Order: sequence, then structure tokens, then C-alpha cells
Amino acid sequence: MLLTVEDDPAVSRAIARDLRRRYNSDHRVVRSESGADALEVLRELTLRGEATALILADYRMPGMNGIDFLEQAMDIVPQAKRVLLTAYADTDAAIRAVNDVDLDHYLVKPWDPPEEQLYPVLDELLDRWARDSRLGYDGIKLLGHQWSAETQQLKEFLASNQVPYQHLRGAEADAYQRTAGVADDELPALGLSDGVVLRRPGLRELAQRLGLSTHAGSPLYDLVVIGSGPAGLGAAVYGASEGLRTLLVDKVGVGGQAARSSRIENYLGFPQGVSGAELAQRAREQAVRFDVELVTAAAAVDVVAQGEGRVVKFDDGHEVTAHAVIIATGVWWTRLPAEGAEELSGRGVYYGAVAHEAHGCKGEDVYIVGAANSAGQAALHFANYANKVIMLVRGPDLRRRMSEYLVGRIENDPRIEVRTWTEVAATEGDGRLERILLTDTRSSVTETVPASRLFVFIGAEPPTAWLGEEFARDQRGFVLTGPALLDEDGRPPRNWPLARNPYHLESSVPGVFVAGDVRAESVKRVASAVGEGAMAVTLVHRYLEAT
Repeated sequence: MLLTVEDDPAVSRAIARDLRRRYNSDHRVVRSESGADALEVLRELTLRGEATALILADYRMPGMNGIDFLEQAMDIVPQAKRVLLTAYADTDAAIRAVNDVDLDHYLVKPWDPPEEQLYPVLDELLDRWARDSRLGYDGIKLLGHQWSAETQQLKEFLASNQVPYQHLRGAEADAYQRTAGVADDELPALGLSDGVVLRRPGLRELAQRLGLSTHAGSPLYDLVVIGSGPAGLGAAVYGASEGLRTLLVDKVGVGGQAARSSRIENYLGFPQGVSGAELAQRAREQAVRFDVELVTAAAAVDVVAQGEGRVVKFDDGHEVTAHAVIIATGVWWTRLPAEGAEELSGRGVYYGAVAHEAHGCKGEDVYIVGAANSAGQAALHFANYANKVIMLVRGPDLRRRMSEYLVGRIENDPRIEVRTWTEVAATEGDGRLERILLTDTRSSVTETVPASRLFVFIGAEPPTAWLGEEFARDQRGFVLTGPALLDEDGRPPRNWPLARNPYHLESSVPGVFVAGDVRAESVKRVASAVGEGAMAVTLVHRYLEAT
């Protein structure tokens, strides 16, 4: 349902006419002429099970202005997108409402023509609502134990690829399992919308069933980008927009580690912040718009120089050749060096945290290991759901590695407790996390506390073991590029075959560039990763022009 609230009958009819002309095939347009009446309409239709996708409310209405109405409507239909209709003179109030009542957008009347001033805004809001809403859901159903590492892997794959699903639990899960004839040893299983049930599927099989590309459609490309985090997405978008035939490959899904962030608040252009998943989805849509070819569930196992080509080999035996390659595989969280942590990974011990995990933490105490921005963002997000969030920090405070805006919010949140000088010595449990042993690093005193969920945000490890010896790396495995490859006299490595020195983001293999967190000495921020992706494409053009 699309609900309009406007006290002027003529304007109300005009709004409804514009909405029906565009959205009548998928949405029912309902009009109301006062805030009080509109609240009653929302209550009645919500009780009937109807989903409200979007509300447009005029700011100046007698009895209840649009901002007050939208604030009350949020309690009834929290998933609905909210738009305030204003005159030009009221834009200051509308801007305040963006922050005060989580307004999704405001529109200044009139919006003629609607094809330019109205529909693009509403299209985006309705697309976001459709991705987030599960009301009336009849798509993919996931069967699997909550504390299964395999179940967790499937959930992360579906979330990374923006594939909606419903994780069935309790009686509903038992009934579906009986109907589908799935044995306990065949879990986890996925019920697809066409009735097919996949039992313990591999990621490549699942990707193929979902219609995702798992193999490149051509043997030759101008540019192959390995890794689809912010750096890889940035490189793919810029490369394709500048005329390069571009292939973007990733072994999991779009967004990389950034997609698991519940909220990114210091990224330029998003004053209210943006979830990592939403940012990844926007970038994916942008890449598709520029005809980037996307391949998922494909793990690169080698990059080899063959003449003027660069051959990328995959774990399934396929390979493609490109004129240039950009490696943007990012980093992953360092494994927790605590006894029992590896055995309980995916069973209460998690690395990073995607937003959907928070919903399962209602009423629980959640532990977070780490003191950088990602840990702080996760703590604030989980605090909206969990009974309490306990941050475990090895050092004396949060300010050494965390941005001040996050530190201030954490310190002012009564649901978050910060335990300094503390590290995890061990994790324990029978098939799932049940207890953690905490050690005071100053006194060496250890205590045991009950715990069901431990989220780890420590360190960064580059996934570069698959690269050959010809790729120079530092002691931690980060790939060296440009000036970092030169010796004290400014000379390139002995095996460097060209007369010129390596370009700034070029690896020790000419024509293979590196962008983002996987590059040695890079700035570990989303904005800098996107910038490096764009810069790498500029250097690719310079390389191609010279060869």
C-alpha cells in the first residue's frame, strides 16, 4: 500500500493520480485527509495483514502536522518509507525531521514533471523497502541449526549477494522439514521458490541455482578485477565506465568486509550514514549499469603473465586472459588466538558481523573483541537488540584506534560496557559457545563468564597465499606496489622486466595492479579503498597505452 495524507482534497487527488499512473500495477494507493484518520487507516490495514510500503504526508495539516503524524506512524508500520511533502518555506523543518524522526526523504511541492522530480525518488525508496521487507515472504527458506557453521556460511553467502531468505525455526521449521522430506543429516537445506530443495549445497551449486554467474562469459577481457569490496567495485565501475571490457570476480559476494558493517557514518555523501550492505548494493547496481560482468563463487588461484596477457586461473579449472588485472581482495579478521575458538567458529564465535545477526541477539549479552571503528559500529548496532554489549579491549581505552565520534556515542550508551586491559583466553561449550575465559592483562587474573555470542574484530590478514612467488609481499603478506618495490637506490627489483619503474599501485608483475586494504601501507578506510580502485584504473590506461 502507498498512503497519502493531504488535507487539501484537490492536492490529495493530484498526488493519488500521479502515484496510480506509475505504481498502480504493484501497489494500492490509499488517500487520507488528516493525520488522525490516516493513523486509523494504518492500524486497520496492518491488522488485516496489509503491508505499507510508503507514506507521503503533507507538512502543514490542521490538528497534526506531517512530522508528528510520521513519527506516530513509525510505531505502527516501522518498515514503511516516510516522505514529507513541503512548501519551499518549510524546507528547514523538513531537514530537521530527517534527523529527528528518521525521515527518508522530503519533497518540495510542486514536482512537475513527476518523471524527473517525483518518480526517481519514490522508485529508490520502494526498491529499498522491497529488499528489506519480509512481509508476505514466499521466497527462499533456510533450514539449519542456528549454531551450525555450515548454516552460517549459507546465511553469509545469501546476504552478501543480496538474496532474500527466511531462516525457519521452531515448529515452522519442523513442519517444513517434514514436508520436504529432509533428514537431519541433510541439513542445512534450502527450499527455493520453485519447490526445489537443496541439501547441504556448496556455494557454487547454490549460486548456479540462484541464477548467479559462476563462470566468465568470455575468455578475453580488457580488465579483470579480483575482489568485489569497495576497492574492487570502484575499479570495476570506473573501468567499465571508461570503455574497458571488465570482469569482476569474487568467491563469496559483493561488498567484501565493508558489506558486513552495520553502519558507515563517515563516508562522504551519506549524512545519516549507510549500512555496508546498502552501499554494496548501490555499487553493484552501478556496476551492472555500466555492463560490468559479475562472477561469484569463483576463487582465483593464480595470476600468470603470458606475453602481453595476464591469465587469471580459478579453482574450478577455468581461466581468463586480460590485458590488465587489479587485485582488490581486501583483508579478513585475524583469527582469535584463544583456546577453543577455532572449534566454535560459526557456532557462537563469529568474525565480523552482518546486520542480520543482531536480530537473533534479543535479550542476550553480546561480547565484542576489538577496539577499532568496525568494533565500535557493531557495538552500537547490537546495543539496539541485545540486553547488553560488552566490548573487550586489550589496551587502556578506545581512543587509540577508534574515531572520536564513535567513542563518544559508546561512552554515552548505557547498554554498552567497555572492559579494558582484557583479552579472551579461551572459549568453551558443547557444540556451541557457552562460556568465555577472560584474563586481565595487568594482573593475569582469569574469570569465566557465560556467553553465547562472541564477535571478533581484531587485526587484518591479507588473503594473498594464492599468489605466486613473483608477487612481492611484506612480512605480513600485504602486496608491495610502486615505490615500496624500489631498493634504497631507487631501483626496481631484479626480475622487473621493463625499463620504467613500477607505477604507484603496480605490483612486481607488470600489468597487475593492487588496490585497497590488501595493498601494503594502504589506508584502511572505505573512501580510500574506492579512491585506490579509481586510481588503479587510471594507471591501467597508462599501462595499456605504453604496451
